[in-house]
Amino acid sequence: MKLITTFIYFITLILSHALIAAQQLPINDFAPQSTAEKAKPGEEEAYSAAQDKYTNNQYAEAIAGFDRVAKMAGRRADGALYWKAVSQNKLGQRSEALSTITALRKGYPQSRYLQQAAALELEINNARGVTPNPEAVADEEIKLEALQSLMNSNDERAIPILEKFLSGNSSLKLKDRALFVLSQSSSPKAQELLGKIAVGQDHPELQKKAIHYLGIEGGRSNQTLASIYTTSKDPEIKKSVLHALMVSGDKDRVFAIARQETSTDMKLEAIHQLGVMGAHQELHQLYKESNNREIKQELLHSMAIGGDIQSLIDVAKTETDPEIRKSAIHGLGISGSKESAAALVSMYQSNADKGTKMELIHALFIQGDAHDLVTLAKAETDPELKKELVHRISIMGSHEGNEYLMELLNK
Repeated sequence: MKLITTFIYFITLILSHALIAAQQLPINDFAPQSTAEKAKPGEEEAYSAAQDKYTNNQYAEAIAGFDRVAKMAGRRADGALYWKAVSQNKLGQRSEALSTITALRKGYPQSRYLQQAAALELEINNARGVTPNPEAVADEEIKLEALQSLMNSNDERAIPILEKFLSGNSSLKLKDRALFVLSQSSSPKAQELLGKIAVGQDHPELQKKAIHYLGIEGGRSNQTLASIYTTSKDPEIKKSVLHALMVSGDKDRVFAIARQETSTDMKLEAIHQLGVMGAHQELHQLYKESNNREIKQELLHSMAIGGDIQSLIDVAKTETDPEIRKSAIHGLGISGSKESAAALVSMYQSNADKGTKMELIHALFIQGDAHDLVTLAKAETDPELKKELVHRISIMGSHEGNEYLMELLNK
């Protein structure tokens, strides 16, 4: 799970700086122009030619072309400097690329290419083994990348800088990303800071996210999550903890909460998370222990989510409370399996209660089981039940169902 989350982060990072890595797209598709109103004579043609060279991986020729455009000092000059640096980096000319970036900053301090250039500079320095200094970076997006680089190298200097970043005036979106960077570190100091945020001691606006990241971490973090659940009086925080425990796969702790919780809302939430986890045994045990209709109905719904077909069949066949039996039948409907369909048909054929039969028809309809509905409709003699079966078939739009309807019309 953690690897997947890390992968998603880097995909986002790459997309946000696609200008650096673009290989196949024509540069005109994504390059902003300089602020000069008019191009110098021959400038656009020279820039376009350099673009073509870059797109065709002819980086030496691209460098020469972009250099010519930059010396024209026209509307494309800053873009030419940026792409010259990119081309130089492609050829491994890292020092030259850094010099070109410096020239871009000096000559065009308001250029829209400066952020991309800063990202390129960070990439080059990382490749050269130069440790980034996040404190020296003004742009927050680039600062986060520098922090990510420090964290990847397990550099402890990143922790206080991250903590300062989180305490600053950055947007919640950037703080969230900084928190993600923090969560990827195995450093004890990083984990301690993440735990404090999850507990709510620091940065309460990030507490739920920190709890989520603890869930992804799992292991020893689950003890922290359990402690947060016990001490918190906020139902939303408690729900976040239950979700995090589900993410970590800690069925034992969620099961214990479901058994001990006195709040009905929290108990229902814990039961729901057990369903998502496919905790068949735990849900079955809770069902045996419960005398509450609402709790039992949620347990049945969670059994359906978790695919516990046999328990639903047993309840549907033996439960005397019509509302609970209805919930079990509905659960079989939403489970969508062949096993549940066969059980629904069998119960329909062996059951004499019309209300129960109506529920069974609805469950088969939820499954989209036109075949069995048609089979039951052909054999049904009760006018009311047959009408209900035909009604359900008529709104499903299946080929077999339509053929059956044509048969009825032609009689």
